[in-house]
Amino acid sequence: MLLYHFVFPTQFRKVVIDNEIDKIIKDVCLEIANRYELHFVEIGSDKDHVHFLVQSVPTFTITKLVTTIKSITAKEIFFKRPDLKKQMWGSNFWTSGYYVSTVGAHGNEHAITHYVKQQGKEKEYYQIHKDQLTLFI
Repeated sequence: MLLYHFVFPTQFRKVVIDNEIDKIIKDVCLEIANRYELHFVEIGSDKDHVHFLVQSVPTFTITKLVTTIKSITAKEIFFKRPDLKKQMWGSNFWTSGYYVSTVGAHGNEHAITHYVKQQGKEKEYYQIHKDQLTLFI
């Protein structure tokens, strides 16, 4: 099993992720997990990007995982919220780029999990450094 930390920014870094979009993304990811050999350990959203902590079997490439998650979530978001297509200037929901890193099961999984959970929370900033988590207020 492999554990990945993905970050997907919205197209043009538009601030469009609200509670409803966050719920749509999480619900769709549950469906993705049922169809594919994936487990979403944690999903944390901010106003213009989403963090995913995803566990997968090694048969899927990173590109395949990213493409699957981005395409299915975007399709469902635009289906359930057609007004967003206009807000995104008729473009894609996600930007073409993304961030990915592997997460060690014994090294920094706890720190990354906590970091992803804290996305979108005001006035709290977390710094991850060598398996330690420091809170700055």
